[in-house]
Amino acid sequence: MEQQADQQQIRLGKLNKIRDLGTEPYPYSFQRSHTIPDIIEQAEELLKKQEQITIAGRLLALRGKGKASFGNIQAQHTRIQIYVRQDEIGDSEFEMFKLCDIGDHLGLSGTLMHTKTGELTLRVSTVTLLSKSIRPIPMPKVEEKAGERIVHDEVTDKEFRYRQRYVDLILNPQVAEVFQKRTLIYQTIRDYLREEGFLEVETPTLQSVYGGANATPFVTHHKALDQKFYLRISNELYLKRLIAGGFDAVFEFVKDFRNEGIDRTHNPEFSALEFYQAYVDYNEIMRHTENICERCALAVNGRTEFEYEGHTIDVKAPWPRLSMLDAIEKLGGISFSKMSDAEVQNLLKENEWELDGDYNRGLATQLVFEETCETQLIQPIFITDHPKETSPLCKQNRENPELLERFEAFIYGWEIANAYSELNDPVIQRRLMEEQVERGRGGEKETQPLDEDFLRAMEYGMPPMGGVGFGIDRIVMLLTGQLTIRDVIFLSLIHIRRCRRR
Repeated sequence: MEQQADQQQIRLGKLNKIRDLGTEPYPYSFQRSHTIPDIIEQAEELLKKQEQITIAGRLLALRGKGKASFGNIQAQHTRIQIYVRQDEIGDSEFEMFKLCDIGDHLGLSGTLMHTKTGELTLRVSTVTLLSKSIRPIPMPKVEEKAGERIVHDEVTDKEFRYRQRYVDLILNPQVAEVFQKRTLIYQTIRDYLREEGFLEVETPTLQSVYGGANATPFVTHHKALDQKFYLRISNELYLKRLIAGGFDAVFEFVKDFRNEGIDRTHNPEFSALEFYQAYVDYNEIMRHTENICERCALAVNGRTEFEYEGHTIDVKAPWPRLSMLDAIEKLGGISFSKMSDAEVQNLLKENEWELDGDYNRGLATQLVFEETCETQLIQPIFITDHPKETSPLCKQNRENPELLERFEAFIYGWEIANAYSELNDPVIQRRLMEEQVERGRGGEKETQPLDEDFLRAMEYGMPPMGGVGFGIDRIVMLLTGQLTIRDVIFLSLIHIRRCRRR
């Protein structure tokens, strides 16, 4: 820490010297003729023409102490070598250049060449300082011991990388590639849904009544209205209002917030996709879900197969369907449907599987499925026909009223999507919401409140529809090979907070 403070003081001294030379170290703008990726792509043609090229980027390496220096410049997470000679840029400019440090942003003009080793290099004719860095970048230090190459790199510390993602991005281009692929996934989904006739919309983040999922919300207070509000846990009920208002199909990418635990696949703030379509059921939503995953895999990796944690996973549509009860029997080895309530309760007790609240056959079914089956669902699959107690927003199965027309999509044992044939009967919807409220009063922790405005929208007439909530972060993790949700989030809330404490 003391060493870093000393380095900062040295750099502040250099900043003053640069100003004394008459150079403004933080100019307003700089005109480039090419980006560094452009140069790499057009290198052959630019070498032939030998025309003047102007680039800008961050200085990440500097070698040579005399009248000539080699260095590396990076922009858009792409690097190119530079060659700077005092006799070519002039004494005053070279004096300023000698005061530059790793991390400084430079504007450079010159012509392309190949060094004796064949490396593409910009032979610099002019240097412009664009931003003087005050804080040293923690560059890796390499040493040789007994013929072994040892890298001392603070940025290999995961916690440091999460806290200071900007440094991580500077030093690790492969990290930037993950986020570029994330953007590509968003664009691929948008393109698909627009092709299918969906309209992209926006709904409130601050909600007076939360709902659409069983989860614990973050609570805030609006001073002017003197009213409690909640950060949304889901946008489901708002999107359904829009279907009631006459749109055939809508979708929204959102940030949802749930005041719950943090682990490999959960973060308090996460990205989700929800879409709803009138006049279809959950079978059509299955088609959309598998098509989206297939298209995203093709866009990111060029094929439907990818490797994740030692498994070869193939998301090519169509995916198999398996009911929850059949999954428990086939994968869990439990003939659950033939068990009495007493036998089920004993099963829970023996395995120390605890329900949230009093015993409920449907919720017990879901718990047994989660404990015995989920980790086995490596290849993409739809788990269908959940117990009726698991959601108040879903239509009953048309063949078995004890079940719902609900599916969860699984890949690598992770739920990546949750979908329904959406309930559109306002009388039944009110009753189910009221039952949830009562269960909440009885001690069940995660229940949804009664949303009178949503019920009002339903009472005006809501068409049959299918809808889905999609976990974007998990899809990005799978398709980019990242092991935790924090690896696909630019700046995670918890790490920003920790950074502020430092």
